[in-house]
Amino acid sequence: MHRKRIAAAVLLAATLTGALAPVAASRPQHPVQRQLDLLVNRDGVPGALAYDGEVTRTAGVAELVSGRHMPGAQGRFRLASNTKAFTATAVMRLVADGRVGLDDRAGAYVPQLAGSPVTVRQLLKQTSGLPEYTALVDWSGAGTPEEYLALALDAEPVFGPGDDWGYSNTNYLVLGMVIDRASGIGFRTYVERTVLRPLNLDDTYWPAPGELALRGPHARNYGVHPALPEAGVVDVTELPGYEFGASGGLVSTPEDLGTFWNGLFGGRLLPGWALRLMTGDTTDIGGRDVYPEGSRYGYGVASIPLTCGGVYWGHGGDLPGGSVGGGRATGGRGTVTVYTTTWAAEGASLGHLQGAVDAALCGGGRR
Repeated sequence: MHRKRIAAAVLLAATLTGALAPVAASRPQHPVQRQLDLLVNRDGVPGALAYDGEVTRTAGVAELVSGRHMPGAQGRFRLASNTKAFTATAVMRLVADGRVGLDDRAGAYVPQLAGSPVTVRQLLKQTSGLPEYTALVDWSGAGTPEEYLALALDAEPVFGPGDDWGYSNTNYLVLGMVIDRASGIGFRTYVERTVLRPLNLDDTYWPAPGELALRGPHARNYGVHPALPEAGVVDVTELPGYEFGASGGLVSTPEDLGTFWNGLFGGRLLPGWALRLMTGDTTDIGGRDVYPEGSRYGYGVASIPLTCGGVYWGHGGDLPGGSVGGGRATGGRGTVTVYTTTWAAEGASLGHLQGAVDAALCGGGRR
């Protein structure tokens, strides 16, 4: 869900690289497969997958103990921060319907922010300056959005509202609360009604309270559990997904995620002017966090340059047990989802994950 650097997760690379190398070494070296193989052979990722809307490519294994193959395009995985694009779309649906204003103060919907100048637009754009709440939570138990927000508000703002850009899950925690108040039915139900159902995303769901396991076919995930960091790298497939909420809680499949990107950027979810705002009112974030030079952040979606020209619009997502990249390229070049079964958001592994996305969208996906 968040992009904070979890240094202990890097230990997994040294542990697994030798064990998994023979599995990936026999794969043909076309552009996308080469990047997946590098993730496994060099970076120690247990399993990696890329799906471009037609072809599924994998490297490594879905489970270290059994060595079973990675699932296909219908396999479930946690969307982590890709969830933000769904939440932002739901907010823009409320804006389009006249139920929320982009320049409304968040405090009009969230009493804890009464008196704060932070606006809905700043939350969407990650320019509010609200501190990161996920680093302050005790993940050994459950909490409420109000309790999580209180942790963030007790900390010093990172910067003044609108003064800078800073990635913070707190922004989308608050947007979930905005949707709750404006829709009257809760953000989960509202996202289901306005995003999931219209696109028939039947394999995408919000975990129920207390639900730890993933439903349906899925790979196992490995990393440092946020509630048990002293245990080192462990199986972290079971996580309290409900607690990740509007900033990172959705579970989906590569097939469903591709359908979402096509539906959003194909104009099936929002009027044209609303979509143009999401992708036109942007901030230069090149070289910041995990974003390469030339990247820009809009409303819950980011544009990332492609080596073949143009950009792709999407979002990334990271949890201790996985990283996700991808989106839809401009110029009708399709969509791609790439994910790993451990945290891969730094250094060479990030480069290989992003390289797989770029190779697929620049024409290497179907070779």
